[in-house]
Amino acid sequence: MDLPAEEEQPLYSQRPEWADVVPLEQYESVAPLAPIFYTDEYRDATNYFRGIVKSGEMSPRVLELTENIIRQNPGHYSAWQYRYKTLMALKSPLDDELQLMDELAIKHLKTYQVWHHRRLLVQQTRNPGPELEFIANSLQVDTKNYHTWSYRQWILAYFNDDALWSHELDFVESMLESDVRNNSAWHHRFFVVFQSGVRNGDEDRDAVVRRELAFVKERIAIAPNNASAWNYLRGVLDHAKIPYCELQAFVLPYSLPQPPLGTPPEVVDLESPLPSKDSQLPCVAAVEFMADIHEAAGGGDLVKATELWKSLANEHDTIRKRYWEYRIAESMKTK
Repeated sequence: MDLPAEEEQPLYSQRPEWADVVPLEQYESVAPLAPIFYTDEYRDATNYFRGIVKSGEMSPRVLELTENIIRQNPGHYSAWQYRYKTLMALKSPLDDELQLMDELAIKHLKTYQVWHHRRLLVQQTRNPGPELEFIANSLQVDTKNYHTWSYRQWILAYFNDDALWSHELDFVESMLESDVRNNSAWHHRFFVVFQSGVRNGDEDRDAVVRRELAFVKERIAIAPNNASAWNYLRGVLDHAKIPYCELQAFVLPYSLPQPPLGTPPEVVDLESPLPSKDSQLPCVAAVEFMADIHEAAGGGDLVKATELWKSLANEHDTIRKRYWEYRIAESMKTK
């Protein structure tokens, strides 16, 4: 990344204040067959960086140098590491460093080193509260960024403070309201509900499972062809050790073609919401779910499972035709 024009300065080799540092070339005494063509600015800065690492210098100008390198290459993990060691050695104000990280994290959301450095800083400040708001703002830029979600989970788990956890379900629900297909948000909900301990008010785990099943069913009804919601449904059932067949009444309408317009259901089942009227049915995930139910039942139900797999292979999910043929072949071995 090029430095902003207002921050451009002479090369370090042209600055009198750096004359005492002996720069080290990357390819010293080596003639590589395929050298990387760095810019003059980057080559100059990293040459001086290697020089200060060799001498062990930790000073304010080292912070300026490492920031220069990081702005040009935010993935330079050695520059990040040495910067952190220098901050600790100088006892620099870490709140100022976090403000710099606010800027760099937004610019380089997908760079792991930015988030790792932030973790190290927050471990020192022991002030995780403002981080949740920062993360929420970062997710407005990229709602599915792995590093941002991972950092949020780390903040919650590492500090494990009830005040941090208290509004997390509300937060993830708002993310799903914005985009019900956000797989990262679904994953985070599972982490909050099932993988991070028991929160106040959630001691009745059976009630929690019922709540989560109702929640995911409602979202499936809104967008039936949403793989993220179906994966969450399976995750809840597997976690609670509930057989898939117990949800057959809910899943079956999603595995069938859309009923004729104007055909009302005979009985409204509030625990099994029907697909929205504009849904594209049958839903592939529902057909697969029904096939899994029949496969688990075994016996004569294997024939039903095979027919469903064939419909997926030949009509509804042809891109995975080879996979469904594999499932059929495997089922034949159990007969």
